[in-house]
Amino acid sequence: MRGHCLATAEITYRMPDHPRLLQTFVWQQFDIAPDYPGLRRFLTFWQAHLDGALHSVRVAHTKPNRQTDIRVAKSVFRLH
Repeated sequence: MRGHCLATAEITYRMPDHPRLLQTFVWQQFDIAPDYPGLRRFLTFWQAHLDGALHSVRVAHTKPNRQTDIRVAKSVFRLH
Protein backbone atom coordinates (compact mmCIF):
# COMPACT_ATOMS: atom_id res chain seq x y z
CA MET A 1 0.00 0.00 0.00
CA ARG A 2 3.04 2.30 0.01
CA GLY A 3 2.38 5.36 -2.14
CA HIS A 4 -1.31 4.58 -2.55
CA CYS A 5 -4.03 7.07 -1.69
CA LEU A 6 -7.80 6.84 -1.45
CA ALA A 7 -9.00 8.23 -4.78
CA THR A 8 -12.59 9.28 -5.32
CA ALA A 9 -13.90 10.07 -8.79
CA GLU A 10 -17.25 11.67 -9.57
CA ILE A 11 -18.09 10.46 -13.05
CA THR A 12 -20.77 12.38 -14.95
CA TYR A 13 -22.21 10.60 -17.95
CA ARG A 14 -25.06 10.93 -20.42
CA MET A 15 -28.08 8.65 -20.07
CA PRO A 16 -28.12 6.18 -23.01
CA ASP A 17 -31.85 6.64 -23.77
CA HIS A 18 -31.93 10.38 -23.03
CA PRO A 19 -28.55 11.92 -24.00
CA ARG A 20 -29.58 15.39 -22.79
CA LEU A 21 -29.85 14.10 -19.21
CA LEU A 22 -26.75 13.70 -17.06
CA GLN A 23 -26.25 11.14 -14.30
CA THR A 24 -23.44 10.80 -11.77
CA PHE A 25 -21.54 7.76 -10.52
CA VAL A 26 -19.04 7.76 -7.65
CA TRP A 27 -15.99 5.48 -7.93
CA GLN A 28 -13.66 5.01 -4.95
CA GLN A 29 -10.53 2.89 -4.67
CA PHE A 30 -6.96 2.96 -3.39
CA ASP A 31 -4.89 4.15 -6.34
CA ILE A 32 -1.55 5.77 -7.12
CA ALA A 33 -1.65 9.55 -7.66
CA PRO A 34 -1.17 11.44 -9.95
CA ASP A 35 -1.42 8.82 -12.75
CA TYR A 36 -4.39 6.86 -11.28
CA PRO A 37 -3.84 3.61 -13.22
CA GLY A 38 -6.86 1.93 -11.57
CA LEU A 39 -9.17 4.79 -12.53
CA ARG A 40 -7.80 4.79 -16.08
CA ARG A 41 -8.50 1.04 -16.40
CA PHE A 42 -12.05 1.57 -15.09
CA LEU A 43 -12.72 4.44 -17.53
CA THR A 44 -11.33 2.38 -20.42
CA PHE A 45 -13.68 -0.46 -19.43
CA TRP A 46 -16.57 2.02 -19.19
CA GLN A 47 -15.99 3.38 -22.70
CA ALA A 48 -15.62 -0.11 -24.20
CA HIS A 49 -18.54 -1.88 -22.50
CA LEU A 50 -21.14 0.62 -21.22
CA ASP A 51 -23.61 2.69 -23.23
CA GLY A 52 -23.49 5.94 -21.22
CA ALA A 53 -21.13 8.41 -22.88
CA LEU A 54 -18.73 10.08 -20.45
CA HIS A 55 -19.28 13.80 -19.91
CA SER A 56 -16.73 14.64 -17.21
CA VAL A 57 -14.65 13.11 -14.42
CA ARG A 58 -13.71 14.95 -11.22
CA VAL A 59 -11.03 13.36 -9.02
CA ALA A 60 -10.10 13.95 -5.37
CA HIS A 61 -7.65 12.02 -3.21
CA THR A 62 -6.28 11.77 0.31
CA LYS A 63 -2.61 11.97 1.17
CA PRO A 64 -0.60 8.80 0.45
CA ASN A 65 -0.63 6.12 3.14
CA ARG A 66 2.41 5.79 5.36
CA GLN A 67 3.38 3.23 7.98
CA THR A 68 2.40 5.66 10.77
CA ASP A 69 -1.17 6.09 9.51
CA ILE A 70 -2.32 2.87 11.19
CA ARG A 71 -2.57 2.70 14.97
CA VAL A 72 -3.64 -0.26 17.11
CA ALA A 73 -6.51 0.25 19.56
CA LYS A 74 -5.59 -0.57 23.15
CA SER A 75 -9.15 -1.16 24.36
CA VAL A 76 -12.73 -1.40 23.14
CA PHE A 77 -15.76 -0.01 25.03
CA ARG A 78 -19.40 -0.93 24.50
CA LEU A 79 -22.27 1.44 25.11
CA HIS A 80 -25.83 0.18 25.34
